[in-house]
Amino acid sequence: MYWLVATMSVAILGLVAAGIALELRPALSTRIRPWYKPAMGSQLLIFLGAQVALLVLGIHDAMAETAEGAETATGAAEITVGMGLAIIGVGIPTGLSTIGAGIAVGPIGAASLAAITEKPENLGRTLIYLGLAEGIAIYGLVISILLLNKL
Repeated sequence: MYWLVATMSVAILGLVAAGIALELRPALSTRIRPWYKPAMGSQLLIFLGAQVALLVLGIHDAMAETAEGAETATGAAEITVGMGLAIIGVGIPTGLSTIGAGIAVGPIGAASLAAITEKPENLGRTLIYLGLAEGIAIYGLVISILLLNKL
């Protein structure tokens, strides 16, 4: 299981190092253009493959309990790799829905401001549209709470 974590870490560090190198020396991009796209694509593929393998192999750890009712000798609950992955999985709906809400609110807010400037009586309608876009984040939070109750 730890080799998968190491593989994911190396893939992430490689992507970060390549991004920093290209940011600091943009002239490098013309010399390495033939191979940096396939290299970053393969690193991303390795990362996603390792993440899927961690989820598949870590499911039994998330669902397993120790014989003492998931408590160690000190009385604290032991958190396994699978439980850690499950907790990360609980946070994913909130994170992705928040990103989606942010993407939605930006253009809606700009259009609302322009509409209110021209016709101030449209304020109520534009607030409803903004509220509908913000509702996406609330839905993700509700899903995360429901998933957290399943752990």
